[in-house]
Amino acid sequence: MFRLAPSALVALLCAPLASTVVVASSQHAELLLLAPAARMEQRCNAKAMGTIDREHRDMHPDELVAYAFSDPRTNGSTLTAPGAAVRSGGKWYHLSYVCETAGDGTEVARFTYSLGTVVPQDEWEGHYLVP
Repeated sequence: MFRLAPSALVALLCAPLASTVVVASSQHAELLLLAPAARMEQRCNAKAMGTIDREHRDMHPDELVAYAFSDPRTNGSTLTAPGAAVRSGGKWYHLSYVCETAGDGTEVARFTYSLGTVVPQDEWEGHYLVP
């Protein structure tokens, strides 16, 4: 019979968790390199895509343009993106969201959104939307 030493078993079980922590730490460090407004927009865009992916089982967002139909606005730690668009399954959808960040702008304290209709393909080019 083959037996693992307890320390080896712990190392095997914790290895996937350790790599996740390293990736998360690396992403956090990369966000901190951005200017505060860009950091907030990147974090909020990621929150939007993750939330849509979880709440709409038929959608798997792979791209988001916060400024597609109108410029996002910041007010302190809150980003409002009323004219965003999100891509899923080769289609773009209208999106608006309000996102409040906390701390250094890498954490989301509050997030609300409204997912709209499909953006017709003949409008993509004029709104920075790529196939």
